[in-house]
Amino acid sequence: MPTPFGALYVPNITPDDETGIGQWTSDEFYRMMHTGVSRDGSLLYPAMPYPQYTQVTRSDSDAIYAYLMSIPPVKQKNREHELRFPYNNRDLLIGWRTLYFKEGEYQPNPKQSAEWNRGAYLVKGLGHCAMCHTAVNALGGSSESKAFEGGMIPNQNWYAPSLTSNREAGLGDWKIQEIADLLQAGISHRGTVYGPMAEVTFNSLQYLSDDDAKAMAVYLKALPQKDNSPPPTSQARLVAPETMELGSKVYAAQCVMCHGAEGKGQTPEYPPLAGNRSITMETPVNPIRMVLNGGYPPGTRKNPRPHGMPPFSHILNDNEVAAVVTYIRVAWGNSGTPVNAKQVNDLRTLLPE
Repeated sequence: MPTPFGALYVPNITPDDETGIGQWTSDEFYRMMHTGVSRDGSLLYPAMPYPQYTQVTRSDSDAIYAYLMSIPPVKQKNREHELRFPYNNRDLLIGWRTLYFKEGEYQPNPKQSAEWNRGAYLVKGLGHCAMCHTAVNALGGSSESKAFEGGMIPNQNWYAPSLTSNREAGLGDWKIQEIADLLQAGISHRGTVYGPMAEVTFNSLQYLSDDDAKAMAVYLKALPQKDNSPPPTSQARLVAPETMELGSKVYAAQCVMCHGAEGKGQTPEYPPLAGNRSITMETPVNPIRMVLNGGYPPGTRKNPRPHGMPPFSHILNDNEVAAVVTYIRVAWGNSGTPVNAKQVNDLRTLLPE
């Protein structure tokens, strides 16, 4: 697991007695989940999301423990982390925990409904959604007051948008079913998940019950919107005419078939680009990566054969990618800002050889 501080090697949690957790008790497992302290007393690095898992109930922790103990044991020795100095000194975690860790199981809010509380528990605890959707600082910590306000995902070069701003991924004007569909199926009439969120949906969220998906949607929709700035206007005036011309030409050749001449898409298979806030966010990282990398929504139980987008990194040069991303960010009244070729090249260099 690459981090800004070096490489972490995820441990073996099969029930092997020598190299896994076969000798752990349910009490020791709960202590690890709840406090971030391992069986041998060592402090865990917060790449293990114990700051969120601390909210998990004892009964759910015991259920996870029971499942892990039921899988076949694998004898595979754990590898030592390769963290740079001074981050390889676990004693520093004492200070980090003082600043950024608050221990305690989730306590229901009596002023809210049972459904809202169930959603809050799933989002804050087991789902640990804030781990990506909250910016982290140079120490790898995040402020509770900034929760769900969006941030770059370390070492992945994707942006997890703000869930508290209707200029980004705020859900205040989404229907509950649209949010639940996005969580479970990976697609809805309002958008599609790609990148790290597609992995979350594929590996985890698609297995939610309908009731739990709805509860999460209820909670997420109710997140207070903190961005009260006026709606932005089209930034097309900032774009050179030759850039708009090139972007329009590339769009007509490569994008119109799926997304339409007016950017309305063909929902839910092909997401709209007109009025799509994931296209117009302040950072253009995600749309650039989609044009370069392409991608598929996850294949899920509710969307087993997803429609994908091909990569264009081998077809379009940096100027062409910049032009077409600029075009979709400002066309049809979209309020994004222009993209330049250097921004594209910085992300192109991350592509595998």
